[in-house]
Amino acid sequence: MTLAIGVDIGGTKVAAGVIDTSTGTIIDRLRQPTPAHDGDAMANAVIAVVRDLAQRHAVVAVGLGVPGFVNRTRDDILTAPNLALPSRSLAALVREGTGLPTTLENDANAATWAECRFGAAIGHDDVLMITAGTGIGGGAVLGGQLHRGGAGTALEVGHLRVVPDGLPCGCGKRGCWESYGSGSAMTRSARTLVAAGAPGSEALAARAGGDPDALDGAMVTAAAVAGDPLARRVLAEAGAWLGAGIASLVAVLDPSVIVVGGGLGDAGALVFDPLRASYADLVSPRGPAPVPSVIAAALGNDAGMVGVADLAAREVAATTVAV
Repeated sequence: MTLAIGVDIGGTKVAAGVIDTSTGTIIDRLRQPTPAHDGDAMANAVIAVVRDLAQRHAVVAVGLGVPGFVNRTRDDILTAPNLALPSRSLAALVREGTGLPTTLENDANAATWAECRFGAAIGHDDVLMITAGTGIGGGAVLGGQLHRGGAGTALEVGHLRVVPDGLPCGCGKRGCWESYGSGSAMTRSARTLVAAGAPGSEALAARAGGDPDALDGAMVTAAAVAGDPLARRVLAEAGAWLGAGIASLVAVLDPSVIVVGGGLGDAGALVFDPLRASYADLVSPRGPAPVPSVIAAALGNDAGMVGVADLAAREVAATTVAV
């Protein structure tokens, strides 16, 4: 049994766990708020939770999963729009502060690896994963290896341009996929309908206390689960956009399976049914080759933590063998 610490660093929390990398089992965990606007304080928070866990378990390495671009050598963050960065390399600071081998990984890449090793995509060597939450993230395992790209920033699929001169995106461009198929897109659409007094919007307006800007994704999803037709239509539209984008990516990557996770995927059939219908309608003809299935992620919010711990342990093992 090889133990490693995986740390999932988000804009609001640091979630860390000790992972048995032979099974993907989390045997201990800690969680604390992320200092929102102070990168050095964030690094100190990470060091503190790693030290705490390392005192209780014999771990071999630390993996840090971050919501941003990580360089190809996985020792520094190139950019992370929703995370304050420390004054020095986060990996170096954690390594120095804990005495443990430390590596960085993009959180979507880490989640993809976890689903391949321990989750929904076990047994597949060519996997596309889409995480549909506030935005749309992606990861891919090709030929059994995590695909990072030339600069380490591959599979930033949320910013594929799907509508020329379309809706504005947080990246500063227009027409990006996540402006149509994400949780944020779903919330924006629902708010617009409520603000316009669209027929059937009364139930959503009531959930928001009459203020369209107070409406959030959880409210829309809850209304859809409760049977509200307008909320279901909003989820179905986001699902259809997800399916359309996945169809295009399949033509490029030729995965054997597509795993969909994230908050939007948690809505179940309300999103997956229109997603799969749109995907089936738009995926390119493949001749005798089967059309890859679209399946739900299995590991939920723990995927990034589990995946980055396993990647860190593997890096230590490979270094040991090389020496």
